[in-house]
Amino acid sequence: MSATTTATTSLAPTGRRLWTRSRGLLAGLLVLVLGGVGLAILRSGDQHGRLDPRSVDRYGSGAVATLLADRGVDTRVVTTTDEAAAAAGPDTTVLVADPDLLTRGQLGTLHQATGRAAGRTVLLSPSSPALDVFAPGTEAGAPAEVRPLDPDCALPAARSAGDAELGGLRYSTSATGADRCYPSNGKATLLRLPTEAGGDTVLLGAPDILYNHRLAERGNASLALQLLGSHKHLVWYLPSVSDPSSTQDGRRSFFDLIPSGWNWALLQLLIAAALAGVWRARRLGPLVPERLPVTVPAAETTEGHARLYEQTGARDRAAAVLRAAARTRLAPLTGVSPTHAHTPDILLPAVAARLPADAASGTALHSLLFGPPPADDKALVTLADQLDNLEHSILSPERHDPREHPDS
Repeated sequence: MSATTTATTSLAPTGRRLWTRSRGLLAGLLVLVLGGVGLAILRSGDQHGRLDPRSVDRYGSGAVATLLADRGVDTRVVTTTDEAAAAAGPDTTVLVADPDLLTRGQLGTLHQATGRAAGRTVLLSPSSPALDVFAPGTEAGAPAEVRPLDPDCALPAARSAGDAELGGLRYSTSATGADRCYPSNGKATLLRLPTEAGGDTVLLGAPDILYNHRLAERGNASLALQLLGSHKHLVWYLPSVSDPSSTQDGRRSFFDLIPSGWNWALLQLLIAAALAGVWRARRLGPLVPERLPVTVPAAETTEGHARLYEQTGARDRAAAVLRAAARTRLAPLTGVSPTHAHTPDILLPAVAARLPADAASGTALHSLLFGPPPADDKALVTLADQLDNLEHSILSPERHDPREHPDS
């Protein structure tokens, strides 16, 4: 066989076949990448400087800091738990922009510092971990749409501000003396809890009243200024992934830097990979015929097998193939099910019943159809002739009907 023929066999797929098989997957990956890049470009500036008092972007909070400065409130931005804890005091408001980013240790450190002082702690959209530390007995319900809500409480800051755009997480508490303001479906979106030291903790379900583009709407500015400007000093804590206090030894692994929301994305990717594996996996069932590079006549295939058996001296395998083929052809001729074609106790009596009495020796039939391998090539040729004569004896009209041979 030439080198050209070898290179084009079915075991060496061409570039065209590879492209046909993989173009669907590549197209899907290309669409996914382009979609991600497009979304990243479109939304690259939306959340820039979010809740940062130094930012003048839409979602920044520079406008609130400016108004507070006009009223004599000093705003200090910190990015570590130790800085926030050290700055807490009786005449200070500590704002935690994203408390859910803090670990249990960070939350405990910050709570101890603010709990000893008679200041105010404002938490934006805290969920279970932060609530367990700062507001025991308080639960966060399903988030609600941010929309104008009535104060519906006795908190002076809320009553003075009037309607404000609140929503997000909704809180319920069993603490006494709590102010439940701006309720949505029966639960407060602004909750104020007094502390034992004489200060208080304020929970905001959504931070929208602090955004630059929403500050001028309704009573948002009034409510934000009263909540954050009740003391002379404001510590604006923006949690950072580089904070060494987020781990016990001050070191963070790669997985510690991944936001918690990416866990769900990873789970979705694993499910997608499993579904893709099921889709592309090898099926269990009949073999699919594959296109051959050339058409090989059956006679040549048989002759090629015979020559291979001859070269290796595999008389046992050749005899086994001849006998198995003969048994397969004899079974339907003698009324035997194909499933029992290779069972001596069933096939041999059926074959003997179709032969004359002088040719129906059970020992001879067993040796012919199920006997040992031949000793040499001559015996193998003799076996092939005997099997051929046996089939012709079954097919021969004068031997097929036992009634035509009374001697039998």
